[in-house]
Amino acid sequence: MKNTVVVVLFMVFAMYGGISQDFQGIATYESKTQVNMDFGNRQIPEDRKKEILERMKRANEKTFELSFNATESIYEEVEKLEQPGNNGGRRFRFGAMGSTGGDLYKNIKEEKYLVKNELFGKIFLIDDALEKLNWQLGSESRQIGNYTAYKATAVRVVKRPNMQALFRRNRDDRNEAKKEDANTEETANKEDKENKQEEFIEKEVEIVAWYTPEIPVNNGPLDYWGLPGLILAVSDDVTTIICSKIKLNPEDKVEIKAPKKGKKVTQAEYDEISREKMKEMRENFRGGRGGGPGSGRS
Repeated sequence: MKNTVVVVLFMVFAMYGGISQDFQGIATYESKTQVNMDFGNRQIPEDRKKEILERMKRANEKTFELSFNATESIYEEVEKLEQPGNNGGRRFRFGAMGSTGGDLYKNIKEEKYLVKNELFGKIFLIDDALEKLNWQLGSESRQIGNYTAYKATAVRVVKRPNMQALFRRNRDDRNEAKKEDANTEETANKEDKENKQEEFIEKEVEIVAWYTPEIPVNNGPLDYWGLPGLILAVSDDVTTIICSKIKLNPEDKVEIKAPKKGKKVTQAEYDEISREKMKEMRENFRGGRGGGPGSGRS
């Protein structure tokens, strides 16, 4: 195993030594995310449940393109034609719920990423550092298209939406009533914290990636990077991304521009703003329906 890793690294160092700054490419990725929906005790007909799950499955099967050079990249969703039964051809891209989404720009040399998002009519520019994963290089290899890819693994802490919380409207209404009766700011802050914990579940997951030293760029799909070669496939506990097509040094020069417009925020700041906006929208929605324990009925 150690000998294999040494050989791979030797190949990478040799290729990186001769890589041109004009080296470019476009990699197409197919992304699929598992849908595990808990409908709780809600009385929903089985055919309706299947319809909801099928729609969510289609919505979580996406195609992306990674346009890259030696040090930078843009990761964007490929817009698909409208499918029967879909509501138009709107693009849901790298962004939070409630936003139109934006393309993900990565600068490997500076170890940072940028995303321009529109959130409820306001433009934000997320500017943050790329997460450094502690990749463990393995000896296992596989063929992906025309390239030999090598396995690497890492452990990452992720936040997953608590799907059960999406179907707790009655409980949300009761929580709102409790907040209105709270006499101290401390009690309200405690309940806010409990609600945030309910919306998201934090857990450690194993990341499995397959990279090829034959394409000597330290890049990959989404915010993955840091391996000695382009990442052709990567998966976590719910999402699998695999490269389906690569075009190196295309005739038409790849244009990679970092977004500049928008209010600059960190990822944590943007996530907090998004949560507050969604909370405000839910409160307005409940208020418009009159609130009360019975207003959560669909």
